[in-house]
Amino acid sequence: MMGMRPPYRAPTLLLLVLVLVPCVPLALVTFWSRDDPPRTPGHGAPPAAFARVYLEPMPWEVALPVFLTAPPRDSTRVFLLEKGGLVRVVRGGVLLEAPWADLAERVSLRSEQGLLGMAFHPRYPEDPRVFLNFTDRDGDTRVISLRASPGGEDRADEASEREVLRVDQPWSNHNGGHLCFGPDGYLYVGLGDGGRGGDPLGSGQDRGTLLGSMLRLDVDVPEGTPYAIPPDNPYVGHEGFRPELWAWGLRNPWRYAFDRKTGDLYIADVGQDRFEEVDVQPAGSKGGENYGWNIVEGLGHCFRERDCDQTGLVQPVVEYGRDVGCSITGGVVYRGLEVPELSGLYFYADYCTGVIRSFRHGGGEPRDVGVPGAVRDTWDWTAQLNPGPRWRRTRSWSSFGEDSRGEVYILSLDGPIFRFARSR
Repeated sequence: MMGMRPPYRAPTLLLLVLVLVPCVPLALVTFWSRDDPPRTPGHGAPPAAFARVYLEPMPWEVALPVFLTAPPRDSTRVFLLEKGGLVRVVRGGVLLEAPWADLAERVSLRSEQGLLGMAFHPRYPEDPRVFLNFTDRDGDTRVISLRASPGGEDRADEASEREVLRVDQPWSNHNGGHLCFGPDGYLYVGLGDGGRGGDPLGSGQDRGTLLGSMLRLDVDVPEGTPYAIPPDNPYVGHEGFRPELWAWGLRNPWRYAFDRKTGDLYIADVGQDRFEEVDVQPAGSKGGENYGWNIVEGLGHCFRERDCDQTGLVQPVVEYGRDVGCSITGGVVYRGLEVPELSGLYFYADYCTGVIRSFRHGGGEPRDVGVPGAVRDTWDWTAQLNPGPRWRRTRSWSSFGEDSRGEVYILSLDGPIFRFARSR
């Protein structure tokens, strides 16, 4: 059902053209060089040493799960987001009946809309604010903060709500929707290009708009102030540029995450016609990266023209094409303790096909971080973690998540939630 679609591209190019971009001629979205060579390493099965890794099903039945997270240093709870507007609490492994927050009457559910992101303040519970990202009834992006109820931390205090950010959305897709805090303590907000198809507003290459960008906001501000601009954001003081921008040239960043150990930022960007990609911003970056949309998609493949000027563009480190899937779901770098052999592997998946893959980035050398091709351990876990014929796999992977200990979960919009585990 279209109203229940997650924040991703449609499963096929035909559906994409007919449903998401009905006013765009087919010819407009098929201008590419058919001689582009593949430049991402092949993905083989993981080595035999990883044979005991599996996905352990969780006994939590929720509707349209789109994210999982946990309060810092709280090993007793995880929080689940339902696309329809509920924030659910799992305490001691048990899903509580009452939601932590209920935004169902305020959330729009057309196309890729809904309750999409959640982040705890890094000093929680000393700073008890929790940040939510959703699309409101007008279809616009809203970022708000809430605090736990004085009567118990498993319920939000509705009176504590404060608006942090509101962004007009011209169409109902490509909302982005994720939130996370960086090692620097700032809030990172990813926004897509505004939707439809082919970026008709040119948002990806427009630094005068918040769309198509990664924002970096200081939310440790006096009461009544939504946010402040970090003084070292790259476009502070640049006339005509939005100072909130940290990076730009993104189509629809559907899940991004900081590596807990290195501080590198991994951004999965949903592609248009042919390629999905993962971008990596190294720790210590001064920001300002242009990831190329709508000039290119994937590893330098020109979008509308056979030749395009790619000066100054930052290339992704990994891409894949339509032979693998059609809508990337970004993940996390595993830093948990239950399956230590996975440490340092970045996992991602595809919503359409159920593929699950990993890579290790940087080759062990800090200078390699963010460099295209500087990847290894490019493994395809699908046969091991999501076995069965392609048509019988669990699909609709909506998100990865982490608990406070760094253990990794993967969620399907169809309902199942799994944890990465190892058989004994």
